Amino acid sequence: MANSAQARKRARQAVATNARNASLKSTLRTAVKKVRKAIAAGDKAAAAVQLQASQAVIDRIADKRIMHKNTASRTKSRLSQAIKAMA
Repeated sequence: MANSAQARKRARQAVATNARNASLKSTLRTAVKKVRKAIAAGDKAAAAVQLQASQAVIDRIADKRIMHKNTASRTKSRLSQAIKAMA
């Protein structure tokens, strides 16, 4: 356990940060899942709308460095490709 006051404070801060990051990661996964669900349903228009909304979420989380910017870009690209491939 933390022995100094500084280490105790950092431990408290880490708990809060982990909770915040976990919440944002959950939001990210939900946004991506909504796009994939719309793609699976075969509704191209709805999938495009969901993609636009999820791109904002992905970019916001990448800006906060919770997700690497290249991972965010790759995720957006793959979702976009999936929508373009729809008939």
